[in-house]
Amino acid sequence: MSSQEQYVRVARNNGAHATIAITGAATGVGALLTRRLVDSPEIKEVLALDDQRGDVAEAQWHITDVRDPGIAERFRRDGDPVDAVVHLAVDLDLGTDPAARTAYNVRGAQTVLTAAAAAGVRRVVLCTSAMVYGALPENDVPLSEDAELSATADGTGISDLLEIEELARRAPRAHPGLNVTVLRPAMLVGGTDTALTRYFESPRLLVVAGSRPCWQFCHVDDLASALEFAALEKAEGELAVGCEGWLEQEEVEELSGLRRMELPSAVALGAASRLHRLGLTPSPAGDLAYTMYPWVVSGSRLHAAGWRPEYTNEEALAALLEEVSGHHTVAGRRLGRKDAATTLGAAGATVALVGTAALVRRARRRRGL
Repeated sequence: MSSQEQYVRVARNNGAHATIAITGAATGVGALLTRRLVDSPEIKEVLALDDQRGDVAEAQWHITDVRDPGIAERFRRDGDPVDAVVHLAVDLDLGTDPAARTAYNVRGAQTVLTAAAAAGVRRVVLCTSAMVYGALPENDVPLSEDAELSATADGTGISDLLEIEELARRAPRAHPGLNVTVLRPAMLVGGTDTALTRYFESPRLLVVAGSRPCWQFCHVDDLASALEFAALEKAEGELAVGCEGWLEQEEVEELSGLRRMELPSAVALGAASRLHRLGLTPSPAGDLAYTMYPWVVSGSRLHAAGWRPEYTNEEALAALLEEVSGHHTVAGRRLGRKDAATTLGAAGATVALVGTAALVRRARRRRGL
């Protein structure tokens, strides 16, 4: 037994009392949080819930569907409610059918909140994204946690997150005594594949003329740390999570070594709209706003409670660039090795645009347009 394991065991024998349930515990941030909590001397037991078993053997695993109302029984241990439920069973995969994704995400959050209240749980921790604030040219830099949620509900994963936010707002009124804490991370880095991480897989960084991008990251390790903080009741309410400060577009270009491809707004948005309409890109044109305008958050509430991120924006960007190395994306569409060799051989903006136009023409021919 390692010295850390001995420390945890002694601490638990001397009064560690918290029992935490985690949904979506087998993969992603859920797996990271499960590992953190089983290693924490402040945690007595971790109940891990997912539709598959994860790798953290020290947790008590329950294979279940978060949409099943019977999950309320999983939120009790020896007849007593767990101290907190951290709900991370949210599907934002770019390849998931949109209707199925929304049905899973919204129904899952609704069921978990209702089941937690029925089991007598005092606290539920949810995780959405700082994207719910929206990316707008008039946004303050940084935004406070109390800023209006101005994102557009356009049928994407952001729409699901806005619905989850609304469920979180209503739950304490519907279930008096239930505390709901919501974490809103900045752009996630570390084992994630999103429209924003794919932005850094392009041969050039697309910059829309006249825009004012500001980049703020949140490493998944820091998100897991903040979730642990919230689960242990060290912070509550709406909590923004991210690296301190932000990077301007010019700093990102200098640090990454990637050059920009600047396009007029009408051209960029028009091309993005057509590509998405033809099913060639996973994200609608509206998502371009998150690469055009600021949505930096302050994280003041977590900071006031004593939490600090381990990663800087520079370190998180370096981790992201290392992770996407070898991937090739044009206009949000990830290319295979053959397509990449053809489209990106000259590594120029003109070649990338020609490759994208070819995709549009090919799709139109298939559809008889």
